[in-house]
Amino acid sequence: MQYEWNENKRLANLDRHKVDFTDAVDFEWNTAIETIDDRSDYGEERWVTLGFIGNKLHVMVYTIRGHKIRIISLRKANKREIKYYEKET
Repeated sequence: MQYEWNENKRLANLDRHKVDFTDAVDFEWNTAIETIDDRSDYGEERWVTLGFIGNKLHVMVYTIRGHKIRIISLRKANKREIKYYEKET
C-alpha cells in the first residue's frame, strides 16, 4: 500500500492522538474491518477502518486519491470500538 497525507495534519494527529501516520505501514489490512464514513458530506468517499498495528487495535480514517491511501486520521481504538471489532470478527 502507498500512503500520503497532509504533513500539518500528521503533526496535529501526532500531538492529539500520539500516533504517527508513518505507523500505517504496519497496519494489518488482512484482519481489518472497513465501513464508509457517511456521517457528513465530505466531498469525497471516506473510509473508517479498524485494524491492528502491532498488538493494538487502531482506527484509520482515509480516502483514496489516485492509487494512494490518503490518511485523514489514525488513532488507537477506544473501548466501544474494540468491543465492536471483537463482535464482528
